[in-house]
Amino acid sequence: QVQLVESGGGLVQPGGSLRLFCAASGFTFSTYVMSWYRQAPGKERELVASITSAGGNANYANSMKGRFTISRDDAKRTVLLQMNSLKPEDTAVYYCNARRDILHSHWGQGTQVTVSS
Repeated sequence: QVQLVESGGGLVQPGGSLRLFCAASGFTFSTYVMSWYRQAPGKERELVASITSAGGNANYANSMKGRFTISRDDAKRTVLLQMNSLKPEDTAVYYCNARRDILHSHWGQGTQVTVSS
């Protein structure tokens, strides 16, 4: 029933931009904190950005340095990640996460982002 489907990944040159999309269904989207995580080969999954269920307050990992922007549209049941000034070290699989509490957390299957010349 619960589904999180990521899209928008692909190959981009250093300095370029991408916009990732996450489409949600099967749960009360507006009550969940939505987040983007990423995982590079041989590395642990890390938090990229999150946005709260009420008020839409956003938080970002320090390593993003203002290059990424997360947003949500509760009417469309989507969360977006705008990525600018991409670097090779941003190469990873990016995952969408929905969390209401520790007992209610869901993951998408991920979308590949590759930054290379």
